[in-house]
Amino acid sequence: MADAFGDEMEERVVTIDEYIEEVEAEELEADLVLGGDEGKECTYANGYMKRQAIFSCLTCVPQGNAGVCTACSLTCHDGHEMVELWTKRKFRCDCGNAKFIDFTCKLTSDKDSENIDNKYNHNFKGSYCTCGRPYPDPEAEDQVEMIQCCICEDWFHEDHLGLNSVNEIPRDEDGEPIYEDFICQKCAPTFTFLKHYPSSIMSRPVLENAPQATDTNPNATVNGSAPEANSSTDPKPDSNSKGKEPMNDEDAKCKLGKDVNEISTGSEIPGTMFLSKKWREALCRCETCSSYYAKNGVEYLIDKEDTIAEYEKMAKEKRMEKLQQQEGAEMNFLNKLDHVQKIEVLSAISDMKDELRNFLASKQDSSDPSRPITSDDVRGIFDNLRKKKQRLL
Repeated sequence: MADAFGDEMEERVVTIDEYIEEVEAEELEADLVLGGDEGKECTYANGYMKRQAIFSCLTCVPQGNAGVCTACSLTCHDGHEMVELWTKRKFRCDCGNAKFIDFTCKLTSDKDSENIDNKYNHNFKGSYCTCGRPYPDPEAEDQVEMIQCCICEDWFHEDHLGLNSVNEIPRDEDGEPIYEDFICQKCAPTFTFLKHYPSSIMSRPVLENAPQATDTNPNATVNGSAPEANSSTDPKPDSNSKGKEPMNDEDAKCKLGKDVNEISTGSEIPGTMFLSKKWREALCRCETCSSYYAKNGVEYLIDKEDTIAEYEKMAKEKRMEKLQQQEGAEMNFLNKLDHVQKIEVLSAISDMKDELRNFLASKQDSSDPSRPITSDDVRGIFDNLRKKKQRLL
């Protein structure tokens, strides 16, 4: 295999533990993107889901105005030209509807001809940002990091955000993002009212040698980050509210103290916005403000389940549940065996570990420990295990 890539390619040597850690990290990353969806059933029956992983099939719909769920991308569109869109909110699977002409969904054939509430953008055609370039960009020497707007859900290159410098992007001393959400220039005019909230909801770059905040206001920001929520004052979620927090006396009072409709119609046009962690919790939920959100199609901002953090939390919970089920299945399997069978299984596992350990030790002691493992090496391991079993028999 190494020869196929030429002598210039340097083999990377990893231990078994490192390899397992990498595999587990990749599995976790996939689960976070897919929301724990194993891709076995089409999500059409779930309606317009609050958030799910969506894919665009350019083989079936080259116009780029249709999206399919994870299961359909794997079952119905295997081998097609697919665009991975990460997650989309309030989206229903299009697979097999009128946009697909004569193509029928293999998982759920009975679907409406069109999902009228679905929203599409140029991402579905495989282009992103104001520059409309694909990702990864075949013409770029280095792939530039992109940021997703939490409103339109388009992705933007860091140098196409309308900033004077990429240094205006809020990051810590190590260059890691310290903001939770980003609102692009195009979406920002709807959120002029955010300028009337305490400055702590806005995330700003950490300045070198910046003095620590001395503001006595308990809600003051420190180094551009919003303070952690106070559990003694935060409203408690209602288990029956489907992600929305219950209305209480505090919610009935407008936090802005002025009509959001009036302060959002001024001539001031805000630019790109970076929002601090938990900024949504600071949003007013009074009747006037809630009506404004609904009128502008952003009522999801006061729905906790809309956030990426909540989506990933759900994915982690599903992953843990799946791992526990796997462990339970393994234990059930062992419990069904008699004593002799259990000893045989555990002994075989021990022999496998010993054989792998001996093989790795022999590679380290060899004249060329960096030599890649070949299929002959793997066959040799199993041949040794087979011979050992035959000797025992």
